[in-house]
Amino acid sequence: MQVTHAFQPIYDNSSTVLILGTMPSPQSVKNGFYYSHPQNRFWPILATLFNEPLPHTPQEKTALVLRHHIALWDVLASCEINGASDASIREAVPNDFSLILNKAPIQTIYTTGKAATALFQRLVAPVIGRDAVYLPSTSPANQALFPWEKLLENWKVLVSSTFYNPPKE
Repeated sequence: MQVTHAFQPIYDNSSTVLILGTMPSPQSVKNGFYYSHPQNRFWPILATLFNEPLPHTPQEKTALVLRHHIALWDVLASCEINGASDASIREAVPNDFSLILNKAPIQTIYTTGKAATALFQRLVAPVIGRDAVYLPSTSPANQALFPWEKLLENWKVLVSSTFYNPPKE
């Protein structure tokens, strides 16, 4: 099935970190926000890392990431995909990253999961001239490979990346 990205990027002019997934899952689209599958560990991981209460509403989630200078988006603008299976992605079209990179002082880009990382490296890195750092997926499908403690350990790199360091004039 051909899908088009359902959400605008979340960022502001103090976003120094950009976290990219592949494409919103059908459950996230249905719920109207990033990482909204009830078993996805993205929001619990961020809440734990930043010692914050677990956000529930899109407004609370947006406030959490912006408070920590994080921008959210996805690698793809559109693709053919079966359900939420990143392995089934075909006809991938990347998002236009100049929207964020021209307005926010992004210092580090993280990709969540192997598919997002591979698609970023193939479709986006050559265009923007920047690489991304791989983070394990927070998807419930990844729990066997990355149980909570192992996932949390891998994501701790984010804490040291989310300080505001304005670009040099």
